Amino acid sequence: MHALVLSGSSRTGSVNARLAALVASLVVRAGATAEAAVLGDFPMPLYDGDLEADEGVPPGALALRERIEAAQALVIASPEYNASVPGVVKNAVDWVSRVRPQPFKDKQVLLVSASPSMVGGNRGLWALRVPLEHLGARVYPDMFSLAMAHQEFTEDGALRDRGLGERLTETVESFLDLAEADTRYLCLQRRWYEFLGDRTDAPVTARAQD
Repeated sequence: MHALVLSGSSRTGSVNARLAALVASLVVRAGATAEAAVLGDFPMPLYDGDLEADEGVPPGALALRERIEAAQALVIASPEYNASVPGVVKNAVDWVSRVRPQPFKDKQVLLVSASPSMVGGNRGLWALRVPLEHLGARVYPDMFSLAMAHQEFTEDGALRDRGLGERLTETVESFLDLAEADTRYLCLQRRWYEFLGDRTDAPVTARAQD
């Protein structure tokens, strides 16, 4: 199993980058391989239909699409801005979704967040689920949000709260088990119709936008 662990923030000292690094280490500890990346590794302009028509999908979006496609599982550590998903994260989803076949369809996705606020980043994660599930991603039901994140990391990158650390470990392990089962066992495949143009005679899991 191979997982791409993507931080939605590339800011120096970002708590979401630290959370992504911790998740990547847990993925490896669980016996899978992990590739850690930050959204800043994939520069792309604001989505513009005219720009896409004139110049095509930008190289940053194409590179991110390739990395997502190569992984059996995707973990996104996303900040929360104004109780919602950050514009840079949504912009990346919008650009990557323009490539055909788009890589989010049927991809197992785990959403995590770290925030200095008392309530964590849950509101941003709920907002991020909407476009991902619309694109056919299988977003894991359990999300992990770390509140007061600026004081929750130890010097070696672990979580100070032992209970939270155990919960994150269990969440990552359970998510990987599901992603592996989805990869190996065909019985989990299913038909998924959302758009009026979907073909009713399509193969299992096939969508018309392919």
